[in-house]
Amino acid sequence: MGRIAVIGTGYVGLTTGACFARLGHEVICADIDVDKVNRLNRGEVPIFEPGLDQVVQEGRAAGRLSFVIGAAQAAAQCEFIYLCVPTPQSADGTADLSYIEAAAREIGPVLHANAIVVNKSTVPVGSTKVVERALARPDVAVVSNPEFLREGSAVDDFLRPDRVVIGADDQSAAVRVASLYADVPAPLMVTDPASAETIKYACNAFLATKLSFVNAVAAVSEAVGADINDVILGMGYDKRIGHEFLRPGPGWGGSCFPKDTVALIAIAEHHGYDFHLLRGVLAVNEEQFGRVSNKVCKAIAGSAGDVAGKTVAVWGLTFKARTDDLRESPALKVIGRLLLAGLKVRAYDPAISPASAGSEALAGIEVCEDAYDACTGADALVVLTEWDEFKWLDFERVRELMVSPRVVDGRNHLDRAELIRRGFTYEGIGRS
Repeated sequence: MGRIAVIGTGYVGLTTGACFARLGHEVICADIDVDKVNRLNRGEVPIFEPGLDQVVQEGRAAGRLSFVIGAAQAAAQCEFIYLCVPTPQSADGTADLSYIEAAAREIGPVLHANAIVVNKSTVPVGSTKVVERALARPDVAVVSNPEFLREGSAVDDFLRPDRVVIGADDQSAAVRVASLYADVPAPLMVTDPASAETIKYACNAFLATKLSFVNAVAAVSEAVGADINDVILGMGYDKRIGHEFLRPGPGWGGSCFPKDTVALIAIAEHHGYDFHLLRGVLAVNEEQFGRVSNKVCKAIAGSAGDVAGKTVAVWGLTFKARTDDLRESPALKVIGRLLLAGLKVRAYDPAISPASAGSEALAGIEVCEDAYDACTGADALVVLTEWDEFKWLDFERVRELMVSPRVVDGRNHLDRAELIRRGFTYEGIGRS
């Protein structure tokens, strides 16, 4: 078993460290946030991710998972050093590598000879060379090992992935990193660093393309009188297409898809290729935010055309269910347009506390204690995140609380026939 240092205890770093410990490795996770390290050492997991707290507790109890302050302290003790620090998007769409370079410069002087530094953060093509220069250690190999973790299922994605990708110029280093995954039941692909780095961006951009495509087909379905659910069912039976990521919605977002799609466009442009297709994917997504907000305004205004001062209940604020992540949330993109139209917004999300209402991301939104509270006095209800609990609420009570029983289902998540039977007017996505 290997001894692994994980630099950064954010979403990727903490999941990576805890899951490697579950696989039997000894893991030291490092961060510069003193309060976070102290909390983790007390067993407090600051990230909302199903199953992660249990894996962290198991690792600590077994003595295989610990947390320290500072990258150098962890790196000096380990054979493998995983860089899991942020790579935020710069103004031009490229990834900002300053955090990775700073971490590499810090650990360079303390690394053992023949240690391996692994890029786990999402980084542009050529980043292994950037890290090599920052390390200034010719006796240390740098390997790419991109992450494919989905928020809401990250632990399972790490322990039972679709594949493990390793990019290295040094084949012996690739074999050593591959040995860390010996107990992971998944295909293992070894390639060069540039290909490994491109795979990560290409995967996220392709999934974003599928989402934009299905939203565009939903618009066509509405126009011609087709039902997008049946269209998707028919498409998905084609083995070349499949059902995954063919679900219409209010648009796509989160911490990865927008950033990685823009970054791939920037990478292509830097190397002389204009990625027109992905520019269209982004444009369709932006258009979808407006399409859904327009549906809500039309449902409320009717022929009057004025929604100012009216109230809309919103179910869902996070970018998807099973996470508390508001970054680039399509729900917030739609809500922003509703606020600009003059609507009052009362919202509920199972992962967002009313105490968060003062945050910049939730400015102008009244965050409610429960789904029923959000519906009190509402002229319409819009569903923007697909939390399962929304399906099982008392819709008789919902109808009584609302001024007018109108539903715009931005996820096609609720039972349309049941709502209509209970006296609601219902509009979904891609369903006439």
